[in-house]
Amino acid sequence: MSAVAVLAVRELRGVARSRSQLYSSMLFPLMLLAVLGTGVSNGLNPASPLIAGSDYTSFLAPGMVAMTALFASTFSSASFYRDRESGVLRALFASPQPAAAILLGKTLGAVAIGAIQALLVLALVAAIPGIDLAWQFGWLGGAAAAAAAVVALNLALNGFALLIAVRVRTMQGFHLIMNIALFPLFFLSGAFFPIHDAPAWLEAVHYANPLTYFVDLLQYAAYAPDGEHLIGPAVSAPVAAALAAILLAAGLRRAPAA
Repeated sequence: MSAVAVLAVRELRGVARSRSQLYSSMLFPLMLLAVLGTGVSNGLNPASPLIAGSDYTSFLAPGMVAMTALFASTFSSASFYRDRESGVLRALFASPQPAAAILLGKTLGAVAIGAIQALLVLALVAAIPGIDLAWQFGWLGGAAAAAAAVVALNLALNGFALLIAVRVRTMQGFHLIMNIALFPLFFLSGAFFPIHDAPAWLEAVHYANPLTYFVDLLQYAAYAPDGEHLIGPAVSAPVAAALAAILLAAGLRRAPAA
């Protein structure tokens, strides 16, 4: 566990030194929230019952928290390729520590980075006067539930990133696959628009989408005044926890080639 902790701290320090990575993964979702949220609320007047008072900006807020976690996990996972190119990964795998411990340490560091950034965005969003969050379980309970959803999402995303890093040798290929795989899933998760009025085939894709259950938890905890038109934590919480555990375990099973 000491080796796991050392590697996790190393990942945190690396991101702290790379301020452009830190700021960009937080600023882009906030900019999208301001521009897209305001434009849709004022220009299109959305009528879905899930978007309370046609306030699309507030509806979009939990999705932007999830997007921050997605960006952070993608950027943090690139450290595998930097370590591979510099020879650090080969040296780590030559140490007495098992490969799973090395990967777990790097993954926990990436999870902490993503969770901290996503929760900072949630705190900033909650402080904006024009955004109304319902906090289903009260402010403290809702924040705790949102934090649990963010951590589970980061565990799942970083587990998936490990699976990709095992098979893809270049950083460019890694980012391409992550974008192709994750962004369509993110758009169909309900983060950008309510799915309950969509065509049947789109609803089927929505419920088969793993990211749906993490976004649903964030919307339920922070935004929605009730559970109507949402899956709800009775289903979303166990599904999200299972997905996070399965993806993380699968990612730790095999070390990327050094």
